[in-house]
This record gives sequence, structure tokens and C-alpha cells, in this order.
Amino acid sequence: MALKIDPHLAERLGSDGHLPPVPLERLTREALIQRFAAPPPWQTDADNELWIRAKEFVPASVLVPLVMRDQVSVLLTQRTAHLSKHAGQISFPGGRQEPTDPDPVATALREAQEEVGLDPARVRVLGTLPTYATGTGFMVTPVVGLIDPLEDEMQRLKLQADANEVADIFEVPLPFLMNPQFHHRHALDVSGARFEFFSMPWRPPHEQDREYFIWGATAAMLRNFYRFLSA
Repeated sequence: MALKIDPHLAERLGSDGHLPPVPLERLTREALIQRFAAPPPWQTDADNELWIRAKEFVPASVLVPLVMRDQVSVLLTQRTAHLSKHAGQISFPGGRQEPTDPDPVATALREAQEEVGLDPARVRVLGTLPTYATGTGFMVTPVVGLIDPLEDEMQRLKLQADANEVADIFEVPLPFLMNPQFHHRHALDVSGARFEFFSMPWRPPHEQDREYFIWGATAAMLRNFYRFLSA
């Protein structure tokens, strides 16, 4: 059974400001396409959440949607508070693989359409990042894709959240997420073992009193994305 963890109660170990941010020239459409077309050797940085030993992992996928604005942003969701797993957490659109899904990409696109109403035809899939095992028993494949805003979506994509699963849809600038200065490290004890994780708290410029606390699997996959782009 998954444990209930309050990340705000974890010990803060510091941030990674000593590491360089991903150069802005690597965060353009052309550079992102090229990086996935010819990836360099690299290694993941965030460990899988093996502090809970699942007997079997359920295949799942998430879509890492990169919105092609003047400054590229990442579309994220906040899950509703009543869900049995990951309630209230910040996450990518996604979920478990269904028998009718031919591959992880299909799972990510289907789930994104179901959760936020994103038409799969709008997504240019670039590729995938390494799978990530969660403490709740999922083996997650992150699928990275580009989305071009329509003329009337300059401020916000016109999406429709599934009210049962998604409480909010928002975007975070990719340069912020790809800057380790904003990657905070935390630690806590779980079942007698020390568990470390990343967080990337985001406060929108126009809502400084509101914080989106990005942590856990979402922050880990973003950290691995940083390693991939900075290699």
C-alpha cells in the first residue's frame, strides 16, 4: 500500500545552483527536435522510487507537453484532492496503459486527451525519456511532444479538464525548470529507509501568493529531462 507523504515536512538539503542551466539555444523548436533525433550519451540523475517495493509494476505513460511560445513552456496539471493516488499533486497528463494501447506513446496521447481534452493530432511527438518507477507501483514512460498554440491561445491553451481527475491546468516556463538553481533536494525517512527527492516550486508572476509544489515523480522526470538536454 502506498504511504501518504507530506513533502513539506521533509528535510531540505539545499538546491543545485552550482550546476549550469540548459543554454537557451537548446530550448528552441529546432534544437529540441535535433536533440531527440540524435541524442548524445547521457545518464539519468533521479533514482526510481524504490522505497516501496512493488511486486509488479503497472505500465503507464505521461505526456511531457512543450508549448511552443516565444518562451517554451511545459503544460502541467494539478490533480483533484479526492483521488486515491497522487491526490492534489502536480503531474503531467497521463495514466496506466490500456490493453488497446499499441505502445507507450499511444497511452500518453490517449490519457492527455481524456484528462485535459488535448487532441492527439496537435502533438508532434519527439521521443521518450527513460522509464521511471514510482512508489505507487507504476513504471512510467515520459513521452515528450511539441504543441503549437492557436491564434486565440496566446495566453492559455483552450483545453477541457476532466473534473474528476484534474483540478487545474497551467504552464511553467521551460527555462525555469531546466535551471538547477530551482531544483531543491529533500530527504525523509520512509519505513526505516532514507528517501531523497527533488522539488521545483513554481510561483506564477501574476500570482505570487500561489505556489505549485512540483515534486516526486514529476520533478524527477523533469530533472532527467534536464540531464538529457544539458548532456
